Amino acid sequence: MTVILGINSEHAGASAALIIDGQPVAAIAEERLNRVKYYAGFPHLAARRALEMAGLRPGDIDCVAIARDPAANLPQKAAFLLRNPLRAPALLGTGASQVKQLDLKAQLAASFDCAPSALRYRQLNVEHHLAHIASAWFCSPYDRAAGFSADGSGDFVTCMLADCRGGTIEPLQRIYVPHSLGALYTMICQFIGYGNYGDEGKVMGLAPYGEDSFRAHFDDMLHFTEDGFRLNSRWFQPFGADMGISISDGGKMTIGRHYSDHMTATFGAPRQPGAEITQRDMDLARGLQRRFEQVWLRLLRRLHRLTGADKVVLAGGCALNSVANGLIRARSPFSASWIQPAAGDDGLALGAALYAAQSAPAPPPRFVMGSAGLGPDYTQRQVQSALDARGVAAQELAEPQLLARAAAALAQGKVLGWFQGRMEWGPRALGNRSILAHPGLPQMKDILNERIKRREWFRPFAPAVLAEAQGAIFEDAEPSPYMLHVHRIRDAWREQLCAVAHVDQTGRLQTVQREHNPRYHALLQAFEARTGLPVVVNTSFNENEPIVCSPAEAVDCFLRTRMDALVIGDSYCEKPGDQA
Repeated sequence: MTVILGINSEHAGASAALIIDGQPVAAIAEERLNRVKYYAGFPHLAARRALEMAGLRPGDIDCVAIARDPAANLPQKAAFLLRNPLRAPALLGTGASQVKQLDLKAQLAASFDCAPSALRYRQLNVEHHLAHIASAWFCSPYDRAAGFSADGSGDFVTCMLADCRGGTIEPLQRIYVPHSLGALYTMICQFIGYGNYGDEGKVMGLAPYGEDSFRAHFDDMLHFTEDGFRLNSRWFQPFGADMGISISDGGKMTIGRHYSDHMTATFGAPRQPGAEITQRDMDLARGLQRRFEQVWLRLLRRLHRLTGADKVVLAGGCALNSVANGLIRARSPFSASWIQPAAGDDGLALGAALYAAQSAPAPPPRFVMGSAGLGPDYTQRQVQSALDARGVAAQELAEPQLLARAAAALAQGKVLGWFQGRMEWGPRALGNRSILAHPGLPQMKDILNERIKRREWFRPFAPAVLAEAQGAIFEDAEPSPYMLHVHRIRDAWREQLCAVAHVDQTGRLQTVQREHNPRYHALLQAFEARTGLPVVVNTSFNENEPIVCSPAEAVDCFLRTRMDALVIGDSYCEKPGDQA
């Protein structure tokens, strides 16, 4: 038995993943356990929980794989410092963070509450973007594919193109700091008042409301080159190798100002968070998304020329841009794509561990991911204990009766908490920690926002669709099991799915497959039998917090919000005033 622990630490989305003989047995973001969104310290709780889930002791760990390699790309770092000597403090600060991370034995001993001498693992450092691509390639069902990773930056690289075959990943091209698609997106997000780490998805949702009135400016911000692109520095604040990101003592990400005075001279004062969104802000979001898609597709076409592969695997924070992903089959040479569900930096822990496994002299069989449920699960006894502790009356039902009650509640327009099985890996709720609702009620989006989510008015909710019905409802039938593609809804279905159709008549869909999540699939079938709609609204089970992990967190969220009903394990409950 070979046990490998993957770690992403001192970086956004701190996480831990445990694989045994090449097969993942646990993958958890620290934020789900310590409840600090995008936590960026050391994943003490996640590492401990992963080991507990496998029933292993600290001394059983054979290898710890770290998704960062300070020795990577040293010539490029040196050249950058020669050109930009004033950026040395930022680069040295990044190095200090890496040194802190490399004191692994002390960190892990604290995680496991053991003596450092009890740990006898070997350590492997995996370059940031190599770990990203590994997280997608070594989970995909393909025998051969092109590999693509893009984000703000990691190990001085912002984008990697690679050829993936069997147990190998061959990097073909790197794009280096400061030329970064992630930095471009962050800069515009900040300027229009969305400067927190993880706000990029909000701006992607705002883009369809804008006009393409700033095309010339965005073309000037990012110039195409023969082998990629370059950012025009006059639109950006100078920053060092850390791309303006720092981590507080409490593990929270802080992003320094990215936009330059030239932005304010051109567009006026930046929007303050919470202020009214103007047409200018919408137009900036539209221009940003248009330019992002152009670069995305251009890089994918180049990757296809370099590899000749028919399929592509993707990871990195930019791979969470589901609108751009929805264009891959129609506007790039690739016939299919597979995207790591934890495409952001939380996925690095799993990627580093899988890379370590496949780098062994006798690598194990490749893993193929189906369900993204790699987090903790809970027994019905634990569920009942959480309900009892909070005085919530519930009925424990056999599955047919449970599904019938849940489908009836949804058909009546009730908002349903749905807590089942293992917590999802990645930022999306995929039917294990979800809030579900009727997709055909015009007022449902407002109901969800008023009662629970309190999100911006322009952000859409996602449709979860039965796999066998996707092609009839959406214009693209390629499965999107992890909610990472946006596709247009066919004309005949748009009115019936008004609660999930965005202003441009698209939806960021989740394809629900029986083999991935049989109970969730059966619920959608039961809802279809009552309504004729093989779709439900699916949004994350939370209220301005990380997605709930435990039964206690689910029950607490149910009680403090205006959710109507909760299905948790085998138990069904409604708010006292709504019980039949």
